[in-house]
Amino acid sequence: MNRKLLILSIIAIAMIWGCRHERLPDPGNQTPGAPGTPGSTDVCFEADILPIFQSNCAKAGCHDAISHEEGYVLNSYANIVKRGIVPNNATNSTLYKVLYATGEIKMPPNGNAPLTDAQKNIIGVWINQGAKNTTNCGTLCDLNAFAYTANIKPIMSTYCTGCHSGATASKGIDLSTYAGVKAAAVAGSLYGSISRSPGYVAMPQGGAKLSDCQVSVVQKWIAAGTPNN
Repeated sequence: MNRKLLILSIIAIAMIWGCRHERLPDPGNQTPGAPGTPGSTDVCFEADILPIFQSNCAKAGCHDAISHEEGYVLNSYANIVKRGIVPNNATNSTLYKVLYATGEIKMPPNGNAPLTDAQKNIIGVWINQGAKNTTNCGTLCDLNAFAYTANIKPIMSTYCTGCHSGATASKGIDLSTYAGVKAAAVAGSLYGSISRSPGYVAMPQGGAKLSDCQVSVVQKWIAAGTPNN
């Protein structure tokens, strides 16, 4: 093999190796007991998926209607499925792949709170189920269940931490930690915002109001003394 051919072979091997990626986890198409789908294994887009995109992606400077970074607007069903989604095939969907990427293409980008494994998984399951626009499916919410870890933290992760986390937390309010959630609760801003009381900024900003049950669960946790349980 001459020198030129050898060099070309090495370059080709390097390019092939450089394009290899770790195998993406395939979430399947069923998630028993999915939030928002009582008695069903179908993911509810309105209750389970849209809030994740609105909180973590459809933000100023990212993928809202004004910024539309890379041409993506992720604030509604029509815009989310417009590109980057291959129904019934999560592992070939760009909007699923970037959740597991590294470097500049990772989403949410560095400096922002990453999605939890549960959030990534439910997005994948929703895509594998056909990326359907399921609405009015309610939420699995128990008024008598208001522990921080099991009930309050998931609400914060789904609806709030996309804007309120880390060093760049909006208004300096970090709701990704127990200490931050407690501070907001004690100050009155947490309940005031999610209940959309007069004098408070309505949260989630740009998204639908939390269900009455979810608001009551947070209120009960606060009334119980904001325990770290």
